Order: sequence, then C-alpha cells, then structure tokens
Amino acid sequence: MWDDCRRIGVAVDFSPCSKKALKWAVDNVARSGDHLILISVSPEGNYEEGEMQLWEATGSLGDVVFREALIPLSEFSEPHLMKKYGVSPDAETLDIVSTAARQHGIIVVLKIYWGDAREKLVEAVDNIPLDSILIGNRGLGKLKRIIMGSVSNFVVNNASCPVTVVKSHD
Repeated sequence: MWDDCRRIGVAVDFSPCSKKALKWAVDNVARSGDHLILISVSPEGNYEEGEMQLWEATGSLGDVVFREALIPLSEFSEPHLMKKYGVSPDAETLDIVSTAARQHGIIVVLKIYWGDAREKLVEAVDNIPLDSILIGNRGLGKLKRIIMGSVSNFVVNNASCPVTVVKSHD
C-alpha cells in the first residue's frame, strides 16, 4: 500500500492545538503523493460496547482487518460511520484535510487507537510505520505538565522517528 511515499502522522484530538498542528503539516511538510495519517487516540471505553468487543475478539469489523485498518477520508467524512468508531471529526478538520487532498494530491487516512495517548502515539510510529509525526502542544504550565504529563514530551523522547511539536500559542 505504501510504495515509496512518505507517511506523515499527525496526532489529532480535534482540539484547537491539534488543528493547528494539522494545518502546519499540510502547509509545511506534506506534498503531493504523501500519505497524511491522522492518528486519533480515544480513552479506553470510549466506544460502542458490542462493536469494540467484536473487534477485540476477531480483530475485524466485517471484512476489514481492524488492527491494520486505515479509514479513508471518504469514510471519516461521514458522521454516521464515525459514530461506530467513537470519533467525531469537526467541520474545520474535515475542511483542512479535504482541501489538502483535493488541491495538493495528498492521500488522507485516519487511524484510531484506544488507550493512553502517549503510549499509543509512540506505538503508531512503529506499527504504521511513520516517517515522521507532528503533534500539537497545549502549552501547559510546568505544574500542570508535571501532574498531567505532557503527551508531546513523551512522544519526543520515545518515538523512533522525527517528531515536530507545533506550539498552540504564537
């Protein structure tokens, strides 16, 4: 599937800082023919009970192998389909990626993980595999960063590919 194209991951939680990172990736990194892989991490339990149990037991949803499933832009633009995955892309995110795909020839897909965002983003780097990953930074103060833990700091220190952190403030 990947051929010789670059695989650029962007961590998305549909917050303002992740949208800024996505926009920055489209404007500064991605080029025609690249795969822009949006990586969304939902907390465990943020899914429709029956479907997640089915995926865990069989590894598939219908004839799609879930562990390897990359959701194409045409599917994650459909709200009723995304409800099954427990993810709700907002209009601004969809506009950014639709424009990138249409105007720049970038192939956009979505990969969803469940669990701790820090661990799953690092896992995605090797599992997909990614050539680079971009992540937004909420600009937490030192105390909040110590208490909550910085996702971007963890990814920078543990990912096996180049990591770009896009600051949420100017």
